[in-house]
Amino acid sequence: MDPQTALFQQHRQRLFGLAYRMLGTPSDAEDVLHDAWLRWHAQDTDALDDPEAWLVTVTTRIALDRLRRAKTERAHYAGPWLPEPLTVDADQPEAQLERAESLTLTFLLLLERLSAEERAAFLLREVFDYSHAETAAMLEISEDACRQRVHRAKQRLREDRPRQAMLNIDTQRRLLERFMQALQQPDMPTLRALFAEDAMSVSDGGGLARAILHPLHGAERLARLYMQIALQQQRHGGVRYEIHQLNGMPALFGWHGDTLISASWIDDDGERITAVHALRHPGKLARLAAVTKSGASTSLH
Repeated sequence: MDPQTALFQQHRQRLFGLAYRMLGTPSDAEDVLHDAWLRWHAQDTDALDDPEAWLVTVTTRIALDRLRRAKTERAHYAGPWLPEPLTVDADQPEAQLERAESLTLTFLLLLERLSAEERAAFLLREVFDYSHAETAAMLEISEDACRQRVHRAKQRLREDRPRQAMLNIDTQRRLLERFMQALQQPDMPTLRALFAEDAMSVSDGGGLARAILHPLHGAERLARLYMQIALQQQRHGGVRYEIHQLNGMPALFGWHGDTLISASWIDDDGERITAVHALRHPGKLARLAAVTKSGASTSLH
């Protein structure tokens, strides 16, 4: 491997982690890295004082352009849009770092509420630990403007953060197991008891699969919804459920034969489910199923 390629590979995981958190889709993050590599390959790297800063700056700016376009496209998306998972059952020691909140699907969805510029500033400063001065230079803005963007982002995230207990894998796994049992043996009181009074359900079908087009609120309504889903699944030969880990947190997979038909993750308050996020988009599920069957995973920083 030539020195230029070796240097890019040295920073690749960090660059991918930034691009993925910016865009919420692994394939888009890979495209950003491809474009960054082409610019890196054309650059006289010997003339760079700080290769890492150059790479992070270019990756951020490419991701920003893509995110601005994506926000326009997502405004016309059929129903809610949910981020696409990255990892399945990653249990290597270095993956512990990736189980931090900034990589969970719930947090990636929360980042969607920020403007593209706020998201970039927040991630560079608060997740990747660049100083305000370094972040401002990467974004070509003043340091005061950078501080304002980061402040607005943190304030908005605090205001919009869903009510939930501290992230706890064991608690979420236990609730998902109870949810899985209730779907396999449908019973209204059991389902009703699983959900907090103000629980919410969100489904991403992208107009290509049956899914609720607007978030559904309330424990009673969620219990009726999942009771209906469970009974329909029983009439059509049943669904096999498995619990895996997506982006470091438990998720419930539903299989009909060899086809993955849903992948759901939850928020909780420590005792009950406060939100169910269900991926039903066939394209996203097909990519996720391929990763699951191959046992592949991606580690990043």
